[in-house]
Amino acid sequence: MSDLRQRFYFAHSPVRGEIVQLEQTLADVFNRHNYPLVIKKLLAELLTASVLLTATLKLQGRLSLQARGNGALKMIMAECNHHHEIRGIAQLTTEETIFADDATLNSLLGEGLLVITLEPEQGQRYQGIVPLEGSTIAECLEGYFSQSEQIPTRLWLASNDTLAAGVLLQALPQGKDDEEDEDRWPRLVQITQTLKSDELLELPAHEILYRLYHEESVTLPDSETVTFACTCSRENTANALISVGQAECEDIIAEQGEIRLHCQFCHCEYVFTTQDVRGLFQVQVH
Repeated sequence: MSDLRQRFYFAHSPVRGEIVQLEQTLADVFNRHNYPLVIKKLLAELLTASVLLTATLKLQGRLSLQARGNGALKMIMAECNHHHEIRGIAQLTTEETIFADDATLNSLLGEGLLVITLEPEQGQRYQGIVPLEGSTIAECLEGYFSQSEQIPTRLWLASNDTLAAGVLLQALPQGKDDEEDEDRWPRLVQITQTLKSDELLELPAHEILYRLYHEESVTLPDSETVTFACTCSRENTANALISVGQAECEDIIAEQGEIRLHCQFCHCEYVFTTQDVRGLFQVQVH
């Protein structure tokens, strides 16, 4: 199974959908971390959801989903940009905690919040925050759309130790060329609910869509590839040091002889020597 996003449309209908399937990207994320199985599965679903939601937006930039709470799982985060490049991370209260394979999102996070952030390349940053009231990532995101966007949206997410997949349905305002059919939305939701997790994970996207909607007129544009990519770079790290300020960088150099910055997402490490820091601020560092 290739890592892909497949959009689909229903003829003369304001309902649209997305299907996402991930495999290699998950390996690229998890090979850099040692997460318990249940954390892997939750992060895999959040990564899938980030691609599904990014695909529904006409956004040149990136979207991030972050759930944080006061439980054994402090934070879980996934990012996706308009190139369908993703990365993700989870932070645990302690590595010694034993996580049950069937633990729920609520039991791991405790009381918490779901934060959805849009960062366009041009324009203002937007952030939506809702309580974590659902028992699954899909339910939490559906709650967000119900409260904040008021757009009928349903998600189905599935994951195991190596694969993740998801389907999104969204009802848009009626267009002038759309046929009147009040039963279409509940009918399509009911049909999609028949999809089993194993089918979503193991079958090709086009076969899933045929099995579900073979009695509907469905249009499939070309699918798009999803890949892992981290936004960290030496240039971005240097800019972060500049924002920290000359005095603090000088203190670190004096104490440690160099500055080492580590990316939590991909584990790349950037080392800045005395000469490097001197170049950043164009002064002599003592």
